[in-house]
Amino acid sequence: MRQMVKSVDSCNQNGYNVFTIVTRRNVMIVTPQNVSLTTAEWSVMECLWEKSPITGREATDWLEKRMGWNRSTTLTLLRRMEAKGAVISDTEGGMKSFRPLVRREDAALRETEDFLGRVYKGSLSLMVSSLTKKQSLPQKEIDELYALLRGLEAGKDD
Repeated sequence: MRQMVKSVDSCNQNGYNVFTIVTRRNVMIVTPQNVSLTTAEWSVMECLWEKSPITGREATDWLEKRMGWNRSTTLTLLRRMEAKGAVISDTEGGMKSFRPLVRREDAALRETEDFLGRVYKGSLSLMVSSLTKKQSLPQKEIDELYALLRGLEAGKDD
């Protein structure tokens, strides 16, 4: 049996929201930066990142148009995501609204790190090599990569 305790700062800033999941055997701290999202959860987060806060009805309408999901699917996902610390809800005037606790940048970084580790054993150069074998990069992207590498190299000298 799981019990969730929410600790939210008084300023209501997303960066400080922390969820503790307590089980009989261990305690796990879940912060917005270490929440992993499924493909379906990414769709819900896209909705929340685009328009937030959003009511369950608004989320249902948005996801029905884009994903073809019904009300039950959307609300089930929102409840699961709230339980795992990706989303928080507020009830005001009998209306429940949802907002993301995970920033898009943090979710994208987490997803990228997981993918890189799983598929390329953590090797960024192997991934870039693999991607460029099938398609050539436009000169603008090559220039951007060179600038990024020069910046990284200059930063190591500090």
